[in-house]
Amino acid sequence: MILDCDLLIGRDITTGRRQNAADLRARLAAAGIDGGAVTGLRALSYDPETGNREADAAARDHGWTAVCGVDLRNPVDAESRMEAAAAGGARLVRFATTRQGIPGTAPRLRLLTRRASALGLTILVEGSTRSVGLAMMGLGATVIFLDQHFYDAGEFILAAREEPGFHASTRLLGNPDAWETIAEHVGAERLVFGARSGWSEEHSVLARLRSSGLDAAQRDLVAAGNLLRLSGGTR
Repeated sequence: MILDCDLLIGRDITTGRRQNAADLRARLAAAGIDGGAVTGLRALSYDPETGNREADAAARDHGWTAVCGVDLRNPVDAESRMEAAAAGGARLVRFATTRQGIPGTAPRLRLLTRRASALGLTILVEGSTRSVGLAMMGLGATVIFLDQHFYDAGEFILAAREEPGFHASTRLLGNPDAWETIAEHVGAERLVFGARSGWSEEHSVLARLRSSGLDAAQRDLVAAGNLLRLSGGTR
């Protein structure tokens, strides 16, 4: 099984590109990806209410896991939506820091991270330890850094040693040994398969999975097991 932690549906308002749930389902099937965690771009752009309904519907229709999207530009509303999502059984929330222009130094990022942690939510954050990691340290937060680059793999390792809840998406860890180095130092439990399928080149991440030096048990964790654990699955 392969699950992508970084699924997006809707229209990207910066590029005009659009991908609906049916398009994404076809793209995943063609690539051999079984599903994953989906967020509605509308929720991250300007309309969290409608965007989250779209993600919920896509998750129900296709067997995916819905992610609560919030607008960090309206932090009070973001807090309320996280509380409602957690009360409804959700386990995942997405912080679109880059997309919404929220710097890692903004107090709201740390405050909302603390609130999400208290609610038992795993945060999928658009950013890396370099851009937003400091705001998320020392809070007991469970985080997947969706844009962790292989250039900063060493920094991720150092941060992950201090933070047992820190995880990295595989999307930008494409050099020859980043996966193996992270697994060696902090465990394969810290890597979550992410490709942003349909928006980025998922086949390159799949090729990296196939060619990795991880053993079978580690590959299983990266491909699906870690996301299932973080989203309330059985592993």
